[in-house]
Amino acid sequence: IGRLVIGQNGILSTPAVSCIIRKIKAAGGIILTASHSPGGPGGEFGVKFEVANGGPAPDIVSDKIYQISKTLEEYAICPDLRVDLSRLGRQEFDLENKFKPFRVEIVDSVDIYLNLLRSIFDFNAIRNLLTGPNQIKIRIDAMNGVMGPYVRRILCDELGAPANSAINCIPLEDFGGQPPDPNLTYATALLEAMRGGEYGFGAAFDADGDRYMILGQNGFFVNASDSLAIIAANLSCIPYFCQMGVRGFGRSMPTSTALDKVAKVMKVPVYETPTGWRYFSNLMDSGRCSLCGEESFGTGSDHLREKDGLWAVLVWLSILAARKQSVEEIVRDHWAKFGRHYYCRFDYEALEPRTAYFIMRDLEALITDKSFSHQQFAVGNNIYSVERTDSFEYIDPVDGTVTKRQGLRIIFSDASRLIFRMSASSHVRATLRIYAESYEKDPSQHNKEPQAVLSPLIAIALKISQIHERTGRKGPTVIT
Repeated sequence: IGRLVIGQNGILSTPAVSCIIRKIKAAGGIILTASHSPGGPGGEFGVKFEVANGGPAPDIVSDKIYQISKTLEEYAICPDLRVDLSRLGRQEFDLENKFKPFRVEIVDSVDIYLNLLRSIFDFNAIRNLLTGPNQIKIRIDAMNGVMGPYVRRILCDELGAPANSAINCIPLEDFGGQPPDPNLTYATALLEAMRGGEYGFGAAFDADGDRYMILGQNGFFVNASDSLAIIAANLSCIPYFCQMGVRGFGRSMPTSTALDKVAKVMKVPVYETPTGWRYFSNLMDSGRCSLCGEESFGTGSDHLREKDGLWAVLVWLSILAARKQSVEEIVRDHWAKFGRHYYCRFDYEALEPRTAYFIMRDLEALITDKSFSHQQFAVGNNIYSVERTDSFEYIDPVDGTVTKRQGLRIIFSDASRLIFRMSASSHVRATLRIYAESYEKDPSQHNKEPQAVLSPLIAIALKISQIHERTGRKGPTVIT
């Protein structure tokens, strides 16, 4: 390696890394990130490798890196290489190797990414929404991750939002002691501010800027699967898609099927993939997919090969500007047209890995047994008939790669779904996730609390998995 490009003060969002890799045609990129967990001793810290398309390394690359790592016999540490991360520009060093000199370039963390966004959105329309006679007040929480400089420069300086509409914009090593996970469990400061009714639009970002959460006035929550589907249904509000067209949609398997309803009306294909953005990258590189997303508030398009939180927020602001409705009105109109997908995810975190493994092993044996097919479950006044079950397997339509055992699915005759999946976010402790989804077409039934609607399905999930009995837990760690 003869040249490194680093964000000023060592800070770049994950979408910005993808943007720069593609812009300068780099061989790849390395992201040092605490993801959505507290960093430092006792917390999670990861090294992510991005390939030349600006997306996460596919399994074949990660596996090759791992194989090579087992054969390394020595490594060298460069002595006393002092780089001033605050000073923009080129710094050169003689390291006595074939690359002379070794070049380190410190770039403006926001600049290249901002120029890309200018080519995608109608900034004048968004600026008018935030500053015009009918302006909307917004509240944006960077959660003390890397997004502070982006929020201030793009939303405040460029688009005119008041400086005090952005909070927690100073990147902190410990994120201020709160996990920077944009959900109702952790983004409590934003939720309380939105509940006061003063702000019409709220958003929060995770530590590295690739995930987001949307709130409307009075704390109206937009779940991630609905957000993805609403963005898909309103792509005509974005100049980029008016110019490029829409070729297809992608969603991870646990994400609700709300996107599928939109795709059917728009007559575009939907690709159901395992969790992990690398699967979308392959689809986008081949021209099959224009928009994709995951239930964990990762959403993006083929402008990059990473999920992009700020891009998603700008899409929402563009929709608000074009439709001249509130967040809640837009969501309720969407439900009236396409139906509502009640949806929840229940996380059982920090489990002993062997316990979690055996729960999933026994559950797979149970639901894939022929006797489980067409079984009925009666919970209160509800009767659920099993239509099919499987251990999700994905065949990549681009290269034919087969990825197995990506989650257990139970699909009922009324299109309700239960999904069980192990998260691969940590090797020290395990996270087991349960997803529940139920579809309701009748608009008169769209005002219920998701957990109330889904409680019968959750009762079935707990009964067949025995997760509380086998872990000693009384409930999940996080509900989203």
